[in-house]
Amino acid sequence: MKITTITVTGNERYSDEQIVQMLFPDSVSRNTGFCYLKDHVKEHVAIPFVEDYEIVFKSLTEVEVIIYEKSVVGYVSYMSSYMYFDKDGIIVESANQRLPGIPQITGLKFGHIVLYQKLPVESEEIFQEILNLTQILSIYELSVDRIQYNSFGEATLYMGDIEVSLGNNSSLNGKIAELCDMLPQLEGLKGTLKLEQYDDTNANPMYSFIPRE
Repeated sequence: MKITTITVTGNERYSDEQIVQMLFPDSVSRNTGFCYLKDHVKEHVAIPFVEDYEIVFKSLTEVEVIIYEKSVVGYVSYMSSYMYFDKDGIIVESANQRLPGIPQITGLKFGHIVLYQKLPVESEEIFQEILNLTQILSIYELSVDRIQYNSFGEATLYMGDIEVSLGNNSSLNGKIAELCDMLPQLEGLKGTLKLEQYDDTNANPMYSFIPRE
């Protein structure tokens, strides 16, 4: 008996075809009996950025693969590798290529990095700030290349040729909302947008944009 129908759910970083190719690479792996025994006896295949997966047998010829992806909020460069970390600052993956949609985090001071251990930074509060900022960016569907933190914990976003100075972590939702509204006006420009002075009580705010060549 062969598995002829495979559906994949829970996957965002990989396409359905990629998941199927990794888990069912040949005709033997699609044998229903072999697949069932392998899934219950052997360790699951290690897939980068995937915590685990579950194979649900719908019938003798149909299975559903449920993917549980690792939570990743950013990455740092370390010894020619990209070290991805989760909301708690735990290094969950090391890769030699950038993952689309995940920002690089710069300006953090850290020591020796060990996979599956917490990124050793001076203040662990920074991880909550990174999580808050990336969640707000996700809500507004804004993609950034890099988030730079200075020694005071103030953030600057890098989006192509545009830099956005956010200042401290107060009123981040309002600052990002203003950025979202202003992006069409900034298209094709190069420079820095200053949002540090955002004030949610100001009905007619004015922000400076410092162009550069």
